[in-house]
Amino acid sequence: MVENNARIDFDRLLRLRLVVARHGEMDAAQWWNTQGVLSRRGSSVYKRGLPRTHFFAQARVVFAVARARCQELFAPPKSMTLWHLPAEIEDQFEDHWQQWIDDGDNWMPMFEKLSTYDGNNLLGFLRECELITDEDIKKTEKLRRSSENRAVPIQGIHRPSDEIITLLAAGFARGETGNAAIPYTKLQE
Repeated sequence: MVENNARIDFDRLLRLRLVVARHGEMDAAQWWNTQGVLSRRGSSVYKRGLPRTHFFAQARVVFAVARARCQELFAPPKSMTLWHLPAEIEDQFEDHWQQWIDDGDNWMPMFEKLSTYDGNNLLGFLRECELITDEDIKKTEKLRRSSENRAVPIQGIHRPSDEIITLLAAGFARGETGNAAIPYTKLQE
């Protein structure tokens, strides 16, 4: 169980998931089977049917596909990944969706930035979006893929925090085009 005093910046978590989700699409790193859903092309398609909420509908689709693909590739027990946080955190994340939709105009710059991402440099894009620091990049560069190349273990046992969630997102940079490696850490109970 996650302590109530675990403070997670849910806006930041959404931005981290958006960047990794966009990076993993087939027109970028080719990790999950969505083709530019978070790109300009995806925006134009979704906007037709969902003019006010299309950005968030796009995100939901790619998040669901990314979560399923990551679970399929590597689902470690008693651990957390960017797409599989403790239930309390995931519930709180879900509770924020309506607020984000209501505040859609303020999210538009983030979605526009995602729509132009070329898929070449995850760490660079996270930095451009002001989601990681030089220190985070150094920590990420020290991470290594597991022997079977499906995972990127983050040593230690951790509680959810902005710092560890940032590393879980940045750790995806250890993957290769067409070959995702899922960052994870053991969850402190």
